[in-house]
Amino acid sequence: MPILKDDLKNLGRRNFIKSAGLTAAGLSVAPALISFKDDTAQQNNIPDSKFPEGFLWGTATAAYQVEGAANEDGRGVTIWDTFSHIPGKVRNNDNGDVACDFYHRYPADIQLMKGLNVKAFRLSIAWSRIFPDGTGTPNQKGIDFYKKLTDDLQENGIEPFATLYHWDLPQALHDKYKGWESRETAKAFGDYAGFIAKNLGDRVKHYFTLNEMSTFVELGYGNGIFAPGLKLPQAGLNQVRHHAVLAHGLAVQAIRANGAAGTKIGLAENLSVPVPIIDTPENIKAAEVAMREENAGYLTVVMEGKYTDKFLKRTGADAPKFTEEDLKIISSPLDFVGINVYMPAGYVQAADNADGYKTLPFAKSQPRSTSAWQVLGPESLYWAPKNVQKLWGVKEIYITENGTSGTDELTTDKHIYDTDRISFMRNYLTQLQKATAEGVPVKGYFYWSMMDNFEWTSGYGTRFGLYYIDYKTLERIPKESAAYFKVLAEKNQVV
Repeated sequence: MPILKDDLKNLGRRNFIKSAGLTAAGLSVAPALISFKDDTAQQNNIPDSKFPEGFLWGTATAAYQVEGAANEDGRGVTIWDTFSHIPGKVRNNDNGDVACDFYHRYPADIQLMKGLNVKAFRLSIAWSRIFPDGTGTPNQKGIDFYKKLTDDLQENGIEPFATLYHWDLPQALHDKYKGWESRETAKAFGDYAGFIAKNLGDRVKHYFTLNEMSTFVELGYGNGIFAPGLKLPQAGLNQVRHHAVLAHGLAVQAIRANGAAGTKIGLAENLSVPVPIIDTPENIKAAEVAMREENAGYLTVVMEGKYTDKFLKRTGADAPKFTEEDLKIISSPLDFVGINVYMPAGYVQAADNADGYKTLPFAKSQPRSTSAWQVLGPESLYWAPKNVQKLWGVKEIYITENGTSGTDELTTDKHIYDTDRISFMRNYLTQLQKATAEGVPVKGYFYWSMMDNFEWTSGYGTRFGLYYIDYKTLERIPKESAAYFKVLAEKNQVV
């Protein structure tokens, strides 16, 4: 989830069933999800709106946000368990102890995914379920859970895409090494990644190393908004950044060494996406330059194996300490790049200055979602993959997160008419389809998220899901957007 620095004080985060037996598990059948007919979808087809053949439609979740079962089957404590239980850190003092109870309800939830025509599911593996203390003796019940989960997905025709780290660092590593302040945590992550690849390699063929390094680093160690809630001086923050990208590289190497033949590896980063204010050649070039420089501490160093000159000059005496061997590890070759895209980082135009561009302020009237940080700009879903390909020659790209929060008001007859979310998807996906039509190699799209969940410091008050969660009963209720997504995936085109 991308974050605007100016909006940190307002920070938020970021299934179709027929069996009556599922309602007992807290699931609901609503007419919205079965009301679309082929002729209706055909009438609303947007000309030339097809995605490439074989394009993967998926949904996404993360372990701490949906699993619950925080104290079950040997799971260790994470920094988000600790942080969310500190009064005042999360809206309404919510926490992920129960979340959506996906840990127990995943078989029924997979049936919901299947009903959406989903062919891929992006899940995250909870490090502390595998190694409760981050290292040491593995927890067999943890690995068994993910084996059962991935088996069930595949049996239902859904390919698991596994994220190894979605912010839930084992608390023991924070206590012992100060978390990502230490290279030891990066090394421990590499060991954990190798273990997962060895034990799930016959089930999982696509791995994302870390999710949104720039978010968990900047907000967890820079501004103190997210766990572990630190505000480090600039030199310390830059070193945390370096340890995050180093952990990514070590994980890539460990998965290569331990994974099955054909395993594909990438990362999922919420890169800064500058958008040209007007599509002139000068502004388009300015946006390319801005993207490379604004992602210098994360995706750029991963893709190029070096920190940009401007990054090192800007950080000066506070620059991270690193070796040439570090840079080789960090830039270990990837099979694909995953990008989380919610909004433009800003609109840019060419400028006669040292940077070659200037970023224009957002208009006060620029549309936003119910999340104060999310400025709506559909063209970001065109320029993000477009410039990732152009800057770094990437051959395979996935949109690993894209979505919006909404008011999601539940009617008395259990409908959620989230027309805003449908409009969001239609507009953003029109831009993505434009990119694929121009040959940008986007292979799939994961909507964030499959269901409402624990949205970090926003708690349960912010909803991004295709499925509404009644947090009192944990009933899953399809929103109108679920019906829309079902048709998207079936038709493989914007409708």
